[in-house]
Amino acid sequence: MPTSISLGQLEKVDIRYVWCNEAQDFTPWLAEESNIKLLGDTIGMDLEVESQEKEVGPFRADILCKDTATGHWVLIENQLERTDHSHLGQLITYAAGLKAVTIIRIASRFTDEHRAAVDWLNEITDGDFNFFGLEVEVWKIGESAAAPKFNIVSAPNNWTQTVSEKKKTTEQGALTGAKQLQVEFWTGFREFVLDRDTMIKPTKPVPGTWMGISIGKAGFWLVAVASTQDVESTTTDSHQLRVEFVMSDDQDKHLFEQLLDQKPAVEAEFGGPILWLETPGKKQSKVMVKKTANLEDRQQWAAYYTWLLQHLEKFHIIFSQRAKKFVTISSENDLSQKF
Repeated sequence: MPTSISLGQLEKVDIRYVWCNEAQDFTPWLAEESNIKLLGDTIGMDLEVESQEKEVGPFRADILCKDTATGHWVLIENQLERTDHSHLGQLITYAAGLKAVTIIRIASRFTDEHRAAVDWLNEITDGDFNFFGLEVEVWKIGESAAAPKFNIVSAPNNWTQTVSEKKKTTEQGALTGAKQLQVEFWTGFREFVLDRDTMIKPTKPVPGTWMGISIGKAGFWLVAVASTQDVESTTTDSHQLRVEFVMSDDQDKHLFEQLLDQKPAVEAEFGGPILWLETPGKKQSKVMVKKTANLEDRQQWAAYYTWLLQHLEKFHIIFSQRAKKFVTISSENDLSQKF
């Protein structure tokens, strides 16, 4: 007979008991690294806090973040009460003044009208704008510590587009033969990664030679590449797999020099030589490893997925903390110049 397990009962906690004041309590709490990660995990984004209560040009944001996978701005507007019209107006004002941005509105409760309004904003704007509505709750079990929970009540129309829909598009012949192969390859890779316990977060499969992977710092990415061209010779004699650490910051050459100073330590940690490409005249600098492949041989795809994931994990461990410690030429970051 199985041993009987005693179960507790979830009890909802008044959020005002946890955060008395929105600006003084909730916003600083949310801006902490572990808590902004909780929010990011809820909506499937890697967020990096830039500032709190920040004047950005004519606007003011409760929290200003970067989506580390794209480098785009993310504005968070908090409200520890039921949604109202004034905060909705602020969202529209932010969207009107920015070129590509995600707006997240957090409240204790969304009215049906305001939920419909966020849905409508997602319907009438293009893919450069993303609007999220989230409700925040706090729960506990017995005398346990209270735990926060974010619930998505509104999201961009294509945010929940499934991999099966992408497969359907491919099967319907909407893409060329080469593009179909790319989507199928990255769809399989995404499923492969999601089935494993790993820090790597694959993005939505699209027809292309690469998939970007967030490293947790804006301006820096990991990239998984499945290409028909050699990165150095540019020939197409054979296909190639690559894992790259990419620096695409305004100061990428300066940061590349800092990383190059650590080359012996980096390669010792990796366990072998790595290819270093400064790419003069281009904005991006890269560090990479590569492997010859035959992408048309589907029987090899599982082995290719294993190689890509193993090297992405290695690169994540080696470069994520280094990226966060890079020293820029100027410590001043005038965000108002970026809008």
